Amino acid sequence: MSNFLVLLRHGQSQWNLENRFTGFYDVDLTPKGESEAVAAGEMIAKAGFEFDKVFSSTQIRANRTAQIALEAAGQGELFEGITRHEHLRERDYGDLTGLDKDETRTKYGEDQVHLWRRSYDIAPPGGECLGDVVENRVRPYFNEHIKPLLDSGKNVLVVAHGNSLRAILITLGVETPATINDAEFPTGVPLAFELDGGKIVRRYFLEDK
Repeated sequence: MSNFLVLLRHGQSQWNLENRFTGFYDVDLTPKGESEAVAAGEMIAKAGFEFDKVFSSTQIRANRTAQIALEAAGQGELFEGITRHEHLRERDYGDLTGLDKDETRTKYGEDQVHLWRRSYDIAPPGGECLGDVVENRVRPYFNEHIKPLLDSGKNVLVVAHGNSLRAILITLGVETPATINDAEFPTGVPLAFELDGGKIVRRYFLEDK
């Protein structure tokens, strides 16, 4: 009996639009982000996924995406029982939070900013690297709270952020620190995993199905 895990990055936020480092800052969706969440829900409905449990971070852009997408998927009642946890928050960008990305490249240099953004084990000043997100937050939370549901055959939706979702890919073993930079998460596009007996047998974006 197969079951599904769906990972959904929140729709476009105001700071995505403004090209700023967002991290832990709690910024809301743009109108485009709301539309992306509706589209995500419609794709979920078209795919025929019905969820048993929904997880999200504590940040409003992920929570509102979850609520809008579930309504559009015809499963709005699940939002009342959603589990929110700080371990699923976006990566902490520390001193870069709120800064314009292009201005930051001008100030610190393209190579340095690329290193802060994409290195697995080098954190920006005062912030987290992706390795911190994986080992200190996402892996222990996923293994304790989400994996047992998947192993028991439940269908799970996780609505979170680009880096916390990349951390889940590493936790699942479908990406490694060496390959994770190539794993993109477009805003508002569900990534589905089909499982059989707890093993992943298929991985695809719903828009590509």
